[in-house]
Amino acid sequence: MLSARNLGSQIAGSGHNLVYGGGNVGLMGAVADTVLEGGGKVIGVIPRHLADKEIAHPGLSGLHIVDSMHARKERMADLADAFVALPGGTGTLEEIIEVFVWLQLGLHQKPCALLNVNHYYDSLAVLLDQMTQSRFLKSKHRDQLLCLNKVEGCLKTLLAHQPVFLDKWLDKNEP
Repeated sequence: MLSARNLGSQIAGSGHNLVYGGGNVGLMGAVADTVLEGGGKVIGVIPRHLADKEIAHPGLSGLHIVDSMHARKERMADLADAFVALPGGTGTLEEIIEVFVWLQLGLHQKPCALLNVNHYYDSLAVLLDQMTQSRFLKSKHRDQLLCLNKVEGCLKTLLAHQPVFLDKWLDKNEP
């Protein structure tokens, strides 16, 4: 929880907005609370079926209610300038991998990162490295997903990273 609050403080202090899933629970709820407490702007995007269950954060700067999880991810991706995943469950994993794939496909050029608090994403990093060694993932694409081990300075590092579209099919010498 401390890492989430630290990230929220960095976002609030940077003048950037937080775009997230719109809930009032978990680590992202804590990030949202901290950004709001620090005077920052927080935009939530939540599917109607979750908003109806009353888990939508009541104090956001703005809340978009959409029809589906797919619409949620698309809207968040449109609104965000960068993507960072705190430790989380399968939904978090699915969301960060999807925007990472979109980066590979040239659908956006926004930085993507795993916030590897307490080595949470070490196994995922090993898997991605194994995909690269097995030639299922190009190393130049693997390098586009940052793995940040400290919350301190992570926002600055993330926003300084300038990913570029590297055509997945152009280089026939690499998988």
